[in-house]
Amino acid sequence: MPTVGIVAGEASGDLLGSHLIRALKKQRPDLEFVGIAGPKMMAEGAKTLFPIERLSVRGYVEVLRHLPGLLKIRRQLRRYFLENPPDLFIGIDAPDFNFVLERSLKRKGIRTIHYVSPSIWAWRRGRMRKIKRAVSHMLALFPFEPALYEQANVPVTFVGHPLADMIPLEPDVESARENLRIKPEKLVIAMLPGSRQSEVQQLAELFVKTAQLVTEKRPEAQFLVPLVTRETRTIFERALYKDHQQALPVQILFGHSHLAMEAADAIIVASGTATLEAALYKKPLIVTYRMPALSWQILKRMNYLPYVGLPNILAERFVVPELLQHDATPEKLSETLLQLVDDKPGRKKIRTEFMHIHKQLRQNCEEKAAKVVLGYL
Repeated sequence: MPTVGIVAGEASGDLLGSHLIRALKKQRPDLEFVGIAGPKMMAEGAKTLFPIERLSVRGYVEVLRHLPGLLKIRRQLRRYFLENPPDLFIGIDAPDFNFVLERSLKRKGIRTIHYVSPSIWAWRRGRMRKIKRAVSHMLALFPFEPALYEQANVPVTFVGHPLADMIPLEPDVESARENLRIKPEKLVIAMLPGSRQSEVQQLAELFVKTAQLVTEKRPEAQFLVPLVTRETRTIFERALYKDHQQALPVQILFGHSHLAMEAADAIIVASGTATLEAALYKKPLIVTYRMPALSWQILKRMNYLPYVGLPNILAERFVVPELLQHDATPEKLSETLLQLVDDKPGRKKIRTEFMHIHKQLRQNCEEKAAKVVLGYL
């Protein structure tokens, strides 16, 4: 039975992987998938050798702390795949982990596909030589990426972004609010502090204090905070109790981030894939992030672009504000948020830009990616 090795590193990779597996199995139901998979990929039949959470580490300092464990997992995976060679290997994102593994497998004659280009357009541009040694084919999510690989003679295909296929072009705000039992007259703010415990630790208190300042000026405000695990929910609840803000109109949701964004008038979101999701729902948003000081200093020295949020990167200009690290204060967030909410012409321009991005990324991603993969099988 043909086998595909596959490794995803976090929740967004798990989503991509699940869609790809489903599309592949439509045409090749005989395929088996084994490697590192999250719950969505496992629901599509993938077998995981290690919990995906072991790879979900962000920030330089945090990676250093977990480095021995990560290196051990990679050695064990390499040994497994060399002893049980797959017909093809697919690395989904997690470039620092996957590229080394892919290079080892490619040297042994196993063809490798990498799904999601790393941000070589923003930083670490000298990485292309290493990518060329590791990757038989790159699947790119964004339209400006293929030219970079074509210049280096790395086979590449722009497949679009699966979120652009999943999310409707026109959000149904009324239905989303009905589902969440929110009155039409409410000013709804979605606050997304990230999926990792470390991210929520950094942002929970900031978001609570921001909600407090917004409520003082706009008492009709309602805040939605979607969190994916019991642990992250507990962290956020602690922040509410620490500042004695249990009475704030904050509704914590288990998951349902898309529903929260669809219902919202505006969104405050930690940098990452969620910034793109917010843009695809055509909502004015603020990109914010905090990380340990040392990680921040390293990142600042390596970054080439003036922006970190995907909506701004895709537009190649500041469409929405970014308040990062020292600028991420409750005062600045609340003031910027209310300016966004009250600026009707500005909101209209943002919506137009986000509609353009949505149509550009809507490419029937999983079918395009599956076609490339099937070509290598």
